[in-house]
Amino acid sequence: MKIALAQLNYHVGNFESNTAKIITHIHQAEQQGADLVVFAELCVCGYPSRDFLEFKEYIGLCEDAAKKIAAECHNIACIIGLPTVNNNPEGKDLNNSAYFIENGRVKAIVNKALLPNYDIFDEYRYFEPSTTFKCIDFKGHRIALTICEDLWNTIENPLYVTRPMDMLIKEEPDVMINIAASPFAYNHDEERIKILSDNAQRYGLPLFYVNHVGAQTELIFDGGSLVFDNAGNMADELPYFKEQVSYYQLEDKSAVVLLQPATIRVKKQADIEQIHQALVLGIQDYFYKSGFKSAILGLSGGIDSAVVCALAAEALGPQNVMAVLLPSRFSSDHSIKDAEDLVKNLGCKHEIVPIRHITEAFESTLHPQFQNLPFNIAEENIQSRSRAVVLMAMCNKFGYILLNTSNKSEAAVGYGTLYGDMCGGISVIGDVYKTQVFELARYLNREREIIPVNTIVKPPSAELRPNQKDTDSLPEYDILDAILMQYIENRCSSGEIIRMGYDEQTVRRVLRLVNIAEHKRYQTPPILRVSPKAFGMGRRMPIVGKYLS
Repeated sequence: MKIALAQLNYHVGNFESNTAKIITHIHQAEQQGADLVVFAELCVCGYPSRDFLEFKEYIGLCEDAAKKIAAECHNIACIIGLPTVNNNPEGKDLNNSAYFIENGRVKAIVNKALLPNYDIFDEYRYFEPSTTFKCIDFKGHRIALTICEDLWNTIENPLYVTRPMDMLIKEEPDVMINIAASPFAYNHDEERIKILSDNAQRYGLPLFYVNHVGAQTELIFDGGSLVFDNAGNMADELPYFKEQVSYYQLEDKSAVVLLQPATIRVKKQADIEQIHQALVLGIQDYFYKSGFKSAILGLSGGIDSAVVCALAAEALGPQNVMAVLLPSRFSSDHSIKDAEDLVKNLGCKHEIVPIRHITEAFESTLHPQFQNLPFNIAEENIQSRSRAVVLMAMCNKFGYILLNTSNKSEAAVGYGTLYGDMCGGISVIGDVYKTQVFELARYLNREREIIPVNTIVKPPSAELRPNQKDTDSLPEYDILDAILMQYIENRCSSGEIIRMGYDEQTVRRVLRLVNIAEHKRYQTPPILRVSPKAFGMGRRMPIVGKYLS
């Protein structure tokens, strides 16, 4: 049996595009002599559809698309993923299903059993878990077909009480196929490989696994579809962050033969290289799938906006990026020069719009209310909000989407201005700690200088008052980020972090800043997710809670 794995980029709710893409690749696989072509979990509607799934019409459109796809499957079979109606009166209204289509009709339906309900996942909100398991016979092979999480219960601390493969193995399958929608995090690829390899070894069967690629707002899917032999050895690893179709021959006794050169990575990509690829793809798909092509951002001469500008230029083309320099009376000459050097290196468009007169107008207007009071955060924030007004006006006038340039360290401790530098359509580096931003800048400069060296080496500053530096308000970033990592990613308490050797006063201050800034993060744009615990849909905290505050 010749199997094709189709690792493709889908668009949530775009049935016309998704259906056309699936049919095109069915025909291509048929021309290559494939017997079966396998697509990803919920490929028909895209993942995650979220509350679109609550509309009956949406589910009907999924079924209509499946019928169109089935009509193209006469000399080839296919596996597709889609939501289907649960016909049982008890339980949720839908199933997360896989259709096995052969000879123009649905030969078998497999429903997902293990429904993740943690971090960014919310599948039990919509779907009823399956309790029945049956293999599929095709071309002399018996297939154990599962959906994503169904193979993720072999970990030390299993989240579920059943293992679908423990039931399916009783029917003596000779191959496993798993269709998935597994989002990217910079540490997720190795975990994924280990779990799937453990499954192949545990059940003594070859395993074909196909994943989504592409971004859906904040979620990025990295592809990296996999094939293992029946001893758990990796036979192939599809490329990351791009579409790919690969072909395999499944021989008798479940031997896997590659029909093209393997694309297994020689070594794991460095985290920062993966983050770079993910952010570029995230920007590209956010704009393309939203129907926009031009981005705008405020370019301060600092490292955060410089990195975002460089990523946007790579993702969209420099001709589609407008960098706006917005100097205030506190902006240093070297910051303006660093920003000008960056746009020269990138070749993107830029404008200089001084905000001094704008902020002076606000201060003059507020003088009756502010008189005899010292300059403080109120005047600092007027500068940031003045910049946002200019940038949003240009968005409205010229059709740009504003890129937010706040990093994860700042977002964590609330070091930013609501309706000022925290505004935007998409947050590019809001899941990238400041120390990682420096790594990312050096990575972007790996072949030539893009980010000016002075931007990388100078002390970070918001430049909202004379001689201001970030460290006036925050610990050194290497200390801050280490504490934040333990609290946010590893969910350690203040006591646990202090016992690791960090200064008690610093830890308690940092954690208090994180918790009192929750209201700010609640109002920020979607953040491209690259870590195992990003702000946004995967981290749900009460705004007015007191714990650890």
